[in-house]
Amino acid sequence: MFVITVTYTASLDEVDRWRPAHGDWLKRLIAQRLLLAAGRQIPLTGGVYLASAMPAEDLSRLLATDPYVLNGVATHSVVEFTPLLVSDGLEELKGQ
Repeated sequence: MFVITVTYTASLDEVDRWRPAHGDWLKRLIAQRLLLAAGRQIPLTGGVYLASAMPAEDLSRLLATDPYVLNGVATHSVVEFTPLLVSDGLEELKGQ
């Protein structure tokens, strides 16, 4: 499993230009359960995603298709981890 942080590298005006395409991209990945959660950082300097377990190379290829990355307005930072303790109802994430 992965935690991905997104850091904007352009002004919010420029980021906003690509927000609809980025939102559609996120919705597709969440529908496919490749991403489990996505949201904005506070303050709004980027975002955070929680990604399902997959080969790191597959995740890299997937993140490269982010409209923010394709249009040069954000970068990603990835941390891989294995959930060992989870809340009730999230047992399916354990050991991913």
